[in-house]
Amino acid sequence: MKISPEQLSAQLKQQVASVYIVSGDEPLRVGESADLIRQHARQQGFSERTVFHVDTGFDWRDFLAAVQSLSLFSEKRLIELRIPNGKPGDEGRKALTTYSQVLSPDNLLLIITGRLEGATQKAKWFKALDASGLFIPIWPIEPNKLPGWMGRRLKATGFEISPEALALLAERIEGNLLAAAQELEKLKLLAKGQFISEDIVRESVSDSTRYDVFHLSDAALAGNVKACIRILGVLKGEGIEPPVILWALTRDIRLLSYISRQLSRGITMDLAIKQAAKTVGFSPFLLKRRLPLINKAIKRHGEKGFRDLLLQAGQIDREIKGLEKSNPWNSLRALSLELAGLFPIASQQK
Repeated sequence: MKISPEQLSAQLKQQVASVYIVSGDEPLRVGESADLIRQHARQQGFSERTVFHVDTGFDWRDFLAAVQSLSLFSEKRLIELRIPNGKPGDEGRKALTTYSQVLSPDNLLLIITGRLEGATQKAKWFKALDASGLFIPIWPIEPNKLPGWMGRRLKATGFEISPEALALLAERIEGNLLAAAQELEKLKLLAKGQFISEDIVRESVSDSTRYDVFHLSDAALAGNVKACIRILGVLKGEGIEPPVILWALTRDIRLLSYISRQLSRGITMDLAIKQAAKTVGFSPFLLKRRLPLINKAIKRHGEKGFRDLLLQAGQIDREIKGLEKSNPWNSLRALSLELAGLFPIASQQK
């Protein structure tokens, strides 16, 4: 039976299944779901744990021998089978089908895999195990649902957070749940009482050098040439890699290109912002907060100008990868300064 990760805790309280299949490419949620199953299994007396890693050369006879033998101390066992690519192979399919026919109340099978394709879920071995257990597919959280996920995570530990703080944090995290979980733990330490405000989030991110790339992008949008040069120098001195800086600049250039294109079609700025939030994946709240910066940048560069800047960003990407002979730091400085308006190529090409 298929259930969501959010349903797992309640399902475990009702009954312990014979088989659990946790599948997905999101390490944090996969790991937390597996931990929840392990914890509940221990509470139900499955005190012995055997782990198998399925890789090239794995002998499925070892797995069958283990599941068919009695526990050394006659205890219930949790048998953990890790299949990173979700493909057990011919021998694995036969072994898992065989296992589904000899289920024992003294064994609990936990299978952890990468994302399982639709064809795999229709396979005989999968259907046989799914009929006797629970399938927990885990999908990446969409950007617009990340604030809600973080808010629920904090609430579960007794903390509250303002919508503005959530929006700011989601913007900085960019969908990385492992980073999100780490930041939430940090914020709980900084919180005054049980409430996390926007100021606390800003204080937290300002202490982290990995957020300085956002300061560079903001300075470029504002047209602050001196700040761009200073921040870029700090980033280089602190060892921030060029791909991270390029990502931050390119992300905003794509946003500006999209909004500029919508405006050229006669769409109002308010509607263009709303559409950008959905299409480009930005927080509507933070887009409105950054509206003065967006307006300044759009006045300096036309639609074609932003396309030219995107082409320039592509050139820098090739330089970083060693496909072009040039210094990416010099090119990053040129890109940020052009975005800031020092070389307003777009205004000359409207």
